[in-house]
Amino acid sequence: MSGGAGMEGVGGQGERVVAIARLWLGTPYRHQASLRSVGCDCLGLIRGVWAEVTGTPAAEPGPYAPDWAERAGRERLIEAARAHCGEDLPRSEALPGDILVFRWRSGCAAKHAGILSAPGRFIHAYEQAGVVDSPLTPAWSRRVAAVFRFPPAA
Repeated sequence: MSGGAGMEGVGGQGERVVAIARLWLGTPYRHQASLRSVGCDCLGLIRGVWAEVTGTPAAEPGPYAPDWAERAGRERLIEAARAHCGEDLPRSEALPGDILVFRWRSGCAAKHAGILSAPGRFIHAYEQAGVVDSPLTPAWSRRVAAVFRFPPAA
């Protein structure tokens, strides 16, 4: 199975994903939440945008602690993204609207996610700022572990 959408129609789908993600800007950070304007974490942002883009609720991840990736011992975030979006894409094929999954350190499980909003920018939620559109600086870029595309809208 390949990434979520073929090249035809990707632009319109990606623009829609980014437009929906931008509606989440300013949402406060709340661990395990996924409610626009109320609160979310990085996974909650992806789940909320997923529900709006696909028209179906995202799978419920169950409770998870802030240090879940350190304790998990496996790539739960990447595994979940593959289950929902198909195989990850080469980083060189990333387009606005794609999901970026980040790994803080080599040898550790990936534990952060965001949505590419434009070349060199991404929307994500983090504890110190809530949902923001940030530059994809070299410090962020080198931590991208995988890229996924949302499946076509229903």
